[in-house]
Amino acid sequence: MRKIISLAVATVLGCAGLAVAQDVKDDGQSATYYESLKGKRVAFVPVAMGFDLTEGWFAGMQNQAEALGYTVEVRDPNWSTEAATQAANGFIAEKPDVLVLHPLDRQAYNRIVPRAMAEGINVIQINLKSVANGDVYVGADWYQIATLMAEDMVKACGQGSGKNGKVAYVLGRPNTPGVETSIAAYNEVLKQDSSISIVAEQMADYDATKAQGITATLLKQHPDLCGVMGIWDGQDIGISAAARDAGMLDKLHIVTSGGGAKSAACDNVENGNFGAYFSYDVPGQTRDLNAAVKMLLQTKPKPGSTPFALYTPIKRIAKDNLAPSSCWTLDELKRSGG
Repeated sequence: MRKIISLAVATVLGCAGLAVAQDVKDDGQSATYYESLKGKRVAFVPVAMGFDLTEGWFAGMQNQAEALGYTVEVRDPNWSTEAATQAANGFIAEKPDVLVLHPLDRQAYNRIVPRAMAEGINVIQINLKSVANGDVYVGADWYQIATLMAEDMVKACGQGSGKNGKVAYVLGRPNTPGVETSIAAYNEVLKQDSSISIVAEQMADYDATKAQGITATLLKQHPDLCGVMGIWDGQDIGISAAARDAGMLDKLHIVTSGGGAKSAACDNVENGNFGAYFSYDVPGQTRDLNAAVKMLLQTKPKPGSTPFALYTPIKRIAKDNLAPSSCWTLDELKRSGG
């Protein structure tokens, strides 16, 4: 009888062990997770490739795609709105599972986003947003970041600073999402300090050379200018160049924003090109972007039915808080980002 009982117990335990061994690869969700991602296709239309934001996002997207068995494809419009809309429409005709857009022109994409969703494609907008909601927005809250930038300018040039309060705007391109929102936020904050006066508002088309020329003229017209509100580091390095040429770099408070790459952010804060830099942190955005892709591929919502946003936490980088961890490099993102 004891042998029979022992044999029965051993059989039960053996079966239990077999069950555990069979289930160890699937915790109840993991098998479905991997299967839902395998073989899918993600399409990406940036404003352009070849600079830190888009190269960083794409590197992280590629890393995740390779790890999980789907593909990601990019088409580069090279700053042309017409080429970008053509690229987006081309992808829509091919019907990828997810379309990631970086819309520089709000109105141009206002038709593309609904068209993609009408074709059954889930849409993510990254860091810039058309008027139309897609399924997900991942990126900066531009009103928030512009408010933080303006508050920094008030501290540097406004009441109690000992400065004259003269501030100029050197921005990007009219009618683009970040510029329209930033102007509204800058004005809202700066008008609250009666000692601040806006002496100029110029557009440099996101071009560093144009920003340098505009700033050189402004500094001749206003040699006692206290600060310049920029919009994006790639353009605003031209503001710094003009200030350096005029011998005013150490007197002019230049505030900008960007993705926080070391060469664009930390190096230029350290060398004095920027007085304050507000980072929307590309590695963090890339994790959010990849998470949004995985959510959409797993849940397969009807396009446009449940839009949501993942807004990026903003961090200020200046000489008073600069640290080795403040910024990132593209090589790091290519190795392990996403």
